[in-house]
Amino acid sequence: MVQNVERRSAHGEQAKRRASRVAQDSGKRDADGDGVSAADPNGLWGITKEAFANRAALIASKLDAGSNELVKAVIADYESKRGRTAIVWALRERLAGAEPADIVERALDDLREVSAILDAKAPEDAAAFKALLLGISQKVATAATEHTVLGFGGVLVSEAEKATLAEIAEALNPSHRSSVQL
Repeated sequence: MVQNVERRSAHGEQAKRRASRVAQDSGKRDADGDGVSAADPNGLWGITKEAFANRAALIASKLDAGSNELVKAVIADYESKRGRTAIVWALRERLAGAEPADIVERALDDLREVSAILDAKAPEDAAAFKALLLGISQKVATAATEHTVLGFGGVLVSEAEKATLAEIAEALNPSHRSSVQL
């Protein structure tokens, strides 16, 4: 058992260092959910639900036994006060004065950059990490009903969100056209 713990710790430290390098190189770890939320803004309640969906998806991935060490290391960084502060400041700087359409484009650019960094620096972990990002995007998209009137009617995922999800899938995996399942 001790050997197993030591092996995992060594692998975990290696993954944390790799995650830290990937995160530092990109500086853009929250682009997935923000892009979907900005695709079709949905009022205060909808934005709140989408923000909680983003956080819930991270927690679920952290607790998922199948998550790889890179995913867990990045989520752990995100959960630390220092990590959250860095992300908040980076997002403020990146999105200052941006309109929703600009936020979507910036998020897609960030995801393309993250995808390229993952492919170059962590190819063995890239697919799992990209699946995490796409999964978060899908959970954010389905978190709140769009275009309701006093809570009645509406659709679960708007056409703008569907289009943005397809663009996110393409940004994360440009060589494979992906159909997004909702």
